[in-house]
Amino acid sequence: MPKAVATEFFAEPTLDVAPRLIGMVIEANGVSGRIVEVEAYTNDAASHAFRRTARSAIMFDTYGHVYVYFIYGTNYCLNFTTECHHVGAVLIRAVEPLSGISLMQERRGLENVRLLCNGPGKLCKAFGIDLAFTGSAVGDEIRLYHGRAKAIATGPRIGITKAMDLPWRFWEEGNLFVSRKR
Repeated sequence: MPKAVATEFFAEPTLDVAPRLIGMVIEANGVSGRIVEVEAYTNDAASHAFRRTARSAIMFDTYGHVYVYFIYGTNYCLNFTTECHHVGAVLIRAVEPLSGISLMQERRGLENVRLLCNGPGKLCKAFGIDLAFTGSAVGDEIRLYHGRAKAIATGPRIGITKAMDLPWRFWEEGNLFVSRKR
């Protein structure tokens, strides 16, 4: 079994943590997958931490914790909080399924393995992740293990309307499980 990621890993600046998450293995609720795409958020205009609110307080007050939010009234999005001296979180955008694939297929009502976790809402549904995970430490209910990535690409984040020019989206180049190109 690969080595678990220590909480201190998340204490670093968000833009350092985000690309280092590519290739790591996430495990929760009887399934696992390899992270292949993430987006970094600090206090930029697209971030929940642009202003401190009850919802975004976790990004200010913790690092190495799970932050799940509900978006568009339909999807959950999984983030890991970062930075011990600033504010930040990394959105997990896409995962390459490794184990528990039949359970993921059942949760998603979908057979195509390539489409199970190729978007933040899709991966939360496949992994059975919802708001109840918010506030737990990474390593408790959602475990993270060291892994390796091939070449990592970077570009603008997707699905946002503010701070769209920041190249804070990171993905494993050529991986078929990445959500989509901009």
